[in-house]
Amino acid sequence: MRRGRIGQIEDFSEGAVTRRASARLSVETPGQGFTDITRAVADFVVRSGLADGIVTVFCRHTSASLTIQENADPDVQTDLMTALDGLAPRHGAYVHGCEGPDDMPAHIRTMLTDSGLTIPLVGGRLALGTWQGIYLVEHRDRPHRREIVLAAMGA
Repeated sequence: MRRGRIGQIEDFSEGAVTRRASARLSVETPGQGFTDITRAVADFVVRSGLADGIVTVFCRHTSASLTIQENADPDVQTDLMTALDGLAPRHGAYVHGCEGPDDMPAHIRTMLTDSGLTIPLVGGRLALGTWQGIYLVEHRDRPHRREIVLAAMGA
């Protein structure tokens, strides 16, 4: 078994959690696919006035989800949707179908991805990597209005 090299902890700081902020974000989706919400989350962080802490992003739906993914090449999103189509095909032999053929696969896709994210705040900014963006993933075919809850804690 190969083992990776673990470096030293750098830029360690500590302090008390003294402030918090929360908000709701409404997102209109065009139907199935990725909607970049990074800018809206970053704006919330700025409005919160927090320098260091965490922000949580929570999707209040069972047929849409959140993910952190590459934000440079849109082919990544195309390939991810293709992979989800393979894992949870639109017209599978599902029992639940009263809301349409895209509903049960949407629930499976949400289970495979996630309904919530936690992102560190460092120096008043999201501590995302260079090529990372925060996305709402719509798993239903038609447009929807999705509600995202944002909460930040820190100092």
